[in-house]
Amino acid sequence: LFFHNCWLNFVSSQSQDRLCLQFLWDFITAKEPLIKSPYFPVLFSFTAYMTFCLPYIALDFLSTRLPNLRKYKIQPQSYPTLGMMVPCIIQSAYHHVVLIFPVTFFHWYWRPVNLPVVAPELPEVLLEVGICLLLFDFEYFLWHLLHHRVPWLYKTFHKVHHKHVSTFALTTQYSSVWELLSLGFFAAINPVLLRCHPLTEMIFFLVNIWLSVEDHSGYDLPWSTHRLVPFGLYGGAPHHDLHHLKFKSNYAPYFTHWDRLFGTFTELHSH
Repeated sequence: LFFHNCWLNFVSSQSQDRLCLQFLWDFITAKEPLIKSPYFPVLFSFTAYMTFCLPYIALDFLSTRLPNLRKYKIQPQSYPTLGMMVPCIIQSAYHHVVLIFPVTFFHWYWRPVNLPVVAPELPEVLLEVGICLLLFDFEYFLWHLLHHRVPWLYKTFHKVHHKHVSTFALTTQYSSVWELLSLGFFAAINPVLLRCHPLTEMIFFLVNIWLSVEDHSGYDLPWSTHRLVPFGLYGGAPHHDLHHLKFKSNYAPYFTHWDRLFGTFTELHSH
């Protein structure tokens, strides 16, 4: 009887998860003309990026006036000014309109959007988002290491991203056209290779954009992702902030295992 009840509870929770995702998917597919529009990917990307940056922009302005917030700043001696933020916003908007939109338009033309009726199951979504993140982390690590070890690649393509030694949220996409395109390609190709459901793909893009912004935020907050993942497996903002400070360590964007394996891992307290 005990095991029977456990099984019923499990089936019930699975059904609730499916219903929850189905409700979300039905809400999204109700906007089908927008979703299938060639303008949707660029609007989705830029809106998500700016939305995730906004809390940190507010934090940058507030923490200069509130000492209780200042203690969470990784480099408290350095704060971004409006004059530093505005060029980042302009460059990001320019890249989305002039660069990302044409690329996503050709992708839309080559691979028309298909919206299935049924939503994916929650375990499937969690597993595939996790795999996409791990794949992106590995791809970014190799790309990043190569662009630091080959001087020509660094000077030509990656140096612009290192303009700011102390990062802030809007520096996330402050990069060269080549860097933005190549990393965007890694993010886009993984869900395609795994044949992810469009909802899973959207969730992965949102998670990836959020984690990238958090990485560059310059804050070590009590609820930051690296504090939620045990055993130091996830580096987060302190890990990536130290990369911008030291240049020759912490090449992986999210997880720490590749840097540990290649001997390029450095901890925050070491500087």
